[in-house]
Amino acid sequence: MSLLVVGLSHRSAPVSVLERAALSADAQSKLLQDTVAAEPAAEAAVLATCNRIELYADVDKFHAGVAELSTLLAQHSGVGLDELTPHLYVHYEDRAVHHLFSVACGLDSMVVGEGQILGQIKDSLAVSQEQHTAGRLLNDLFQQSLRVGKRAHSETGIDRAGQSLVTFGLEQLADGRPVETWASGKRALVIGAGSMSSLAAATLARAGVSEVVIANRTLERARRLAQILTEDDGTDVPARAVPMDTVPDELTRADVVVSCTGATGLVLTAQAVAKALEGRVDGSSAPLAPVIRAPLAGAGSVRAAEAPADSAGAGDELPPTSLGAEDGCPLDLSAVQGTAGFSVLGEAAVAGMGAAELEQHAAWVDKGDKERSGRPAGGVDPEAEAELITALAATAATAGRIPERRRPEPVVPAPRPAPVLSILDLAMPRDVDAAVHRLPGMRLVDIESLAEASADAPMAADVDQVRRIVSDEVTAFDAAQRAAHITPTVVALRTMAADVVANEIARLEGRLPELDDKHRAEITQTVRRVVDKLLHAPTVRVKQLAAEPGGAGYADALRTLFDLDPETVASVSRAADTENTENAKNRGRA
Repeated sequence: MSLLVVGLSHRSAPVSVLERAALSADAQSKLLQDTVAAEPAAEAAVLATCNRIELYADVDKFHAGVAELSTLLAQHSGVGLDELTPHLYVHYEDRAVHHLFSVACGLDSMVVGEGQILGQIKDSLAVSQEQHTAGRLLNDLFQQSLRVGKRAHSETGIDRAGQSLVTFGLEQLADGRPVETWASGKRALVIGAGSMSSLAAATLARAGVSEVVIANRTLERARRLAQILTEDDGTDVPARAVPMDTVPDELTRADVVVSCTGATGLVLTAQAVAKALEGRVDGSSAPLAPVIRAPLAGAGSVRAAEAPADSAGAGDELPPTSLGAEDGCPLDLSAVQGTAGFSVLGEAAVAGMGAAELEQHAAWVDKGDKERSGRPAGGVDPEAEAELITALAATAATAGRIPERRRPEPVVPAPRPAPVLSILDLAMPRDVDAAVHRLPGMRLVDIESLAEASADAPMAADVDQVRRIVSDEVTAFDAAQRAAHITPTVVALRTMAADVVANEIARLEGRLPELDDKHRAEITQTVRRVVDKLLHAPTVRVKQLAAEPGGAGYADALRTLFDLDPETVASVSRAADTENTENAKNRGRA
């Protein structure tokens, strides 16, 4: 059997895909059960966080394992396999071990070095143990990953390079100011009472907010979190718990909101947030400066001056329009321009005209009188545009209409009022409607914007040291696993030797019944010492050899040389797995 991991994360998939692929607690349990029920897999564990979904399994076939795990992820996430596959990554054997150890150290986190992932790995292992899907390999792997992560944080300065996703998100909301300065005196609303929400509430309390309100579907959990915050010696911030149906009212009083729930739908819609902002901010953006356009005159009309109304001098007037007013013009050009919706130079002036209309207009220009051709300086001579109009008419006759080629109109960005409400959405899938960020007076930071911001975050020098720790630990883990692989065979060999000694002592007692207890014990001890000394050197050496790369074959050689019963070896292995699982559970409870 070999370790295989198939997954997707913020590094391989856009947030929109991660959001749709997020697994509920029930979906994770079903995924675990279906994985171990599949033919290639014997063990399974799921690591699901706000920015990664990974399925770990002990498989006997690589290609079949990849196909099965990918299919199961698609089925339980609800994202089609064709859509999901381009975003999946696969790690096998030592690369899979290296990946999980890197994840545990925070090297693969959105915020490098953050330590919250250790709690998520511990939770993942606990769920697998409860579902009885974690055997010896995954128990050893996840337990060791926790130790590696703790070592990285204790022996290096990786904590200086990283921080929790909560802190990073609050820093983005603070927009360059110290979080303590920005948060001081603000009223905070935390939606959810899980580990991420608890961390957010504690962080906000330490940052100096004036109040923390906890909203959760299970009110008792919200009350427990509020009590913990209130009793925290490090803060004197009042905290209270409220049911979820009071969130709209609390939203009208909050200055900062952190939401991280397990809901599959939106917790805060754009309409709800807009209603909460009513009266706190002027919802109308500053109007754009009006633009006055002088319409086109004739087919070769020029674009009139465009400028804000207040940019003209007092009493200045733009030249009057002649559209639709020139004698004999067969077209109502003002109506045509209104249909086209723009005014630009040259050919685009007639964009949108039908072929028949364009031909009428071209004919009128060709037969125009001299008075019209004698335009004042700055106008456009229709005769100079005759070739262009003829070409446009030919194009219109072929295509039916002149294609529009718009020039983008100058847009004056509408000033946004300063935020009166800041929201940090740490849920996956998202809790807050993405349209909220367009509301005046709003500042929204979510997983997607955090991913963009973290891409430019500087890496600390300690990261290299953590990478060396991970590399060393992977080597040690692989050696330990190879050595452990031969242990059941060695145990079976020693069990067989003990049976041989017992049988020979029994035969001796039958042949020498006059032996007293003292002599019988001495003979038994002597025979056992002889057997132990004969087996000691080969069993120690075979464990050393098995720990080296390519040493897996020594177990097979040992079974063959001593004619060991495969079922005896398997039973020893199963007993060891059961003992390891129980020990792991006990360590987790401790």
